[in-house]
Amino acid sequence: MVNNEFRTCPDTGLKFYSSAENLLKVNAVAAVVFLLVGGFYGLLVGLTRWQAVHLLAADNFYMVLTLHGLNVLIFWMIFFEIAILYFCSSVLLGCRLATPRWAWAGFVLMVVGAVMNNVIVLQGASSVMMTSYVPMEADPLFYLSLILFAVGALIGCFVFFGTLVVAKAEKTYEGSVPLVTFGAITAAIIAVFTIVSGAIILIPTFLWSVGVVGEIDALAYRLIWWAFGHSSQQINVAAHVAVWYAIAAIVFGARPLSEKVSRTAFLMYIVFLQLASAHHLLVDPGVSANFKMFNTSYAMYLAVMASMVHGLTVPGSIEAAQRARGYSAGLFTWLRKAPWGNPVFSGMFISLVGFGFLGGITGVVMGAEQINILIHNTLYVPGHFHATVVLGSTLAFMAMSYWLVPVLFRRELVLKGIAKWQPYLFGLGMTGVSLFLMGAGTLGVPRRHWDIGFAGTGGITHEFPAAAYTMLALNGMSVILAVIGGAAFCVIMVGTILFGKKLGNQKMAEPCIVAPVTDEEYEANGGSAYAIPGTLVLAMVFFVSFALYYFINWKYLAETWGIA
Repeated sequence: MVNNEFRTCPDTGLKFYSSAENLLKVNAVAAVVFLLVGGFYGLLVGLTRWQAVHLLAADNFYMVLTLHGLNVLIFWMIFFEIAILYFCSSVLLGCRLATPRWAWAGFVLMVVGAVMNNVIVLQGASSVMMTSYVPMEADPLFYLSLILFAVGALIGCFVFFGTLVVAKAEKTYEGSVPLVTFGAITAAIIAVFTIVSGAIILIPTFLWSVGVVGEIDALAYRLIWWAFGHSSQQINVAAHVAVWYAIAAIVFGARPLSEKVSRTAFLMYIVFLQLASAHHLLVDPGVSANFKMFNTSYAMYLAVMASMVHGLTVPGSIEAAQRARGYSAGLFTWLRKAPWGNPVFSGMFISLVGFGFLGGITGVVMGAEQINILIHNTLYVPGHFHATVVLGSTLAFMAMSYWLVPVLFRRELVLKGIAKWQPYLFGLGMTGVSLFLMGAGTLGVPRRHWDIGFAGTGGITHEFPAAAYTMLALNGMSVILAVIGGAAFCVIMVGTILFGKKLGNQKMAEPCIVAPVTDEEYEANGGSAYAIPGTLVLAMVFFVSFALYYFINWKYLAETWGIA
């Protein structure tokens, strides 16, 4: 029998069907738990890379690094993204969740897989890091745990698609799906590609670990694994861009400058974004030059263009809404008058700027075949993906949680004073982590060795510049700052769920959603929703920064080889 019970949120007017609401809650809670666990391991990694502290021995370091990568890059992210998928389908479209029993089965598989993976790695025989490259071999249960988690996530994606079919059949919405839901569809399509890629390589690797398969080709493993490992970040990108659009609508009543353009940019993600995975293979001898050049030039530039479209339209829509509401003086009054004390907005905007300037620019540089050789397998690589995965996706998800958790659990946010500062604290710490790791990587510090002095390598020595040691010390300090910010977020979320003032059907003290800007408001305050001079100036600052950094790296490359 189908359970059609639902409640209507008094603050937002959204319908929360009980089947979807409960799954939203458990996925969100699981996500925060694994974020907290992964963040703790990240602290240990940062303190070990800080040479003056050097907390962990080599064996423990690689075990902890494995746990850190899987908990924050895979488990925290995908649990939260499954919650986003259910929200963007059942809640935004106002329909029941398709096959809730299958959704619960998927959730159970994800929890079993994630917990099993942590237990197996802690036993010490599976310190193969997140990439788990063969011929390094982990415990068979290590691979099985990831397969179970992937199957659970895949079920969640199919439940999401089924819910879209239910909404269409029951006509719970008119016209096209909302843009935020369209972004979630993009994330789900990429997720299916990603998870299937993981299954294609992890299932044979599992069989290899138990002796059924005789050999796994190392190059084939790397090629297929990165279709899973890097594309998992593309799920995050599509999901956090959808969150940006959602927060622009929630906080400002903004609407996209052009829905067609934004939807086209999401479609470009589906077609081109996964190709960026190739930047992990640019120094591999077994991959053809044609493959490398295609992936790192024409195809990747189209994916970059899609991100630039979102990077323009999200702040542009906010500027247009602010100007329509009367903040139209000068270039940046709309930005100065934004609610910077609201963690929903501040977290989203720091995420947008950090992802664009640090993650986006460095990603394009790393994707250039010639420049890549300068920084491949150095600390520059984790510096880059801390800018994308953490400063970009994680901070965006944190910002959305400040809105979603009180609405979902009907409890008032606790520790509001700390919540105002948390995005700045976490954002500042993670900006430092990204910059200082990239700085150390530019100086050549490797990312897969636990000791900058190459201790335990049988006499290999290399003297790095003193600046490299300084970079790693500053990175350690930034890690501490970021972990404090991340822990504050977890405390606020758990505290709100357990101890926040119960609201029931009573409205929140402060409105949690702004009425959409009307055509009349646009016309009365400037006449055009497309008048966004401030955003255009910011975009030009981005392009100049991009060009300068890009050519600096080419100059750096040119100085590597002297010409007699």
